[in-house]
Amino acid sequence: MSVKPDMRNPVHLLAFGFGSGLSPRAPGTMGTLAALPIWYLLTQLPLSGYLAGLLLVIAVGPYLCGQTARDLGVHDHGGIVWDEIAGYLLTMLLVPVTVWNALIGFALFRLFDIVKPWPIGWLDKHVHGGTGIMLDDLVAALYAGGCIQALLWWW
Repeated sequence: MSVKPDMRNPVHLLAFGFGSGLSPRAPGTMGTLAALPIWYLLTQLPLSGYLAGLLLVIAVGPYLCGQTARDLGVHDHGGIVWDEIAGYLLTMLLVPVTVWNALIGFALFRLFDIVKPWPIGWLDKHVHGGTGIMLDDLVAALYAGGCIQALLWWW
């Protein structure tokens, strides 16, 4: 099996965040950057639309990530960034749209995704397949989302 994704394959294209995961440096960060315009577009919808979009991204994630990992023969290939997109969208749920909030949410999500405090690191090591690829980022998003909500409440 090849370790290069076929970007003509829609599953690989989505899993690699429309090509953002091909970045030779910090593909996870680039994947999270790719989530910014998606977040902004979803915020233009009513809350029910945002939730529907978020649930769709999360629902298809295990398939996209798992299938791409199988095709590449590498579990959780660094270029698979659909999980970062889902994580950022979850982090930013109910967060008012401002540049500062976008940056704070970005920084918090990347922090928790990189540092992987318990149980994120445990999930990353012990839950496999597409679900495992997605799950640690979704828990990191819950941590980041909780922090940004606390900051918003405090300020």
